[in-house]
Amino acid sequence: MTLQATNPPPRNPSGYRRTAEFWVYFACILVIALPFCCVGWLRDVLRRQTFRLPGPLARAWAEADRTTPLIFSV
Repeated sequence: MTLQATNPPPRNPSGYRRTAEFWVYFACILVIALPFCCVGWLRDVLRRQTFRLPGPLARAWAEADRTTPLIFSV
């Protein structure tokens, strides 16, 4: 018998399955967040005068990734 402490079964790190419904909500939030993230990114580029910042798509993706699980946790 294998020791489960040294060889645990693979788990989803977020603790939930991402279903088709999740991806639909994620895509909607991503599309809505993208213009706001573009404006925020442009503001930060002008303020800090550097391009060494996460781009608008990365920011929108992170925002959608933070917001969508909140919808499913209610």
